[in-house]
Amino acid sequence: MEGLFWQLNSINEYFGILITWLFVFAFLFTLSIAINKQDKSRVHLCFIMMASYTSSLFMDITTAAPHLKLFIFDALTIAAILMWRIFLGRKIPYGFYYLIVGLCINASLFMGMYIDNTLYGNWDFWWLWMLYGFLMPIIDITMALILIINKDLLKLVWLIKKLKTSSISKLIA
Repeated sequence: MEGLFWQLNSINEYFGILITWLFVFAFLFTLSIAINKQDKSRVHLCFIMMASYTSSLFMDITTAAPHLKLFIFDALTIAAILMWRIFLGRKIPYGFYYLIVGLCINASLFMGMYIDNTLYGNWDFWWLWMLYGFLMPIIDITMALILIINKDLLKLVWLIKKLKTSSISKLIA
């Protein structure tokens, strides 16, 4: 398993470019289908993600604490999406929820890797690295696909609404 992780790590840069192109494609696709529509919320979200992932490509990951820098990128992207929600988000697409959850998981994994590598100096393979190596690409691809297809593919929005209504009903009772 450790050998597979190091092989995945060797294509990290290329995978980052692929994910960035997915967000560029998502932006261009949503822009083309929303030209004559009133609601441009998916276009806005795709633009935020495209700008975030494109700007993170210019970061040198060989410098000190690259995971902390990636954590900051995700935190700033979450802040930008929440600000969009407050000021511009009239209609909330499915992608909004997937982006917030996905970026929070990514940020948590980046912070975990920063603590493990930089603060504790651990460079031995363990389950956190495996989780990071396999979960990160799946989350990034899922976020881009949800922005493109605009469907609740994993029933995340359904689950969030279900949890919200059950917590409200407990407060009322």
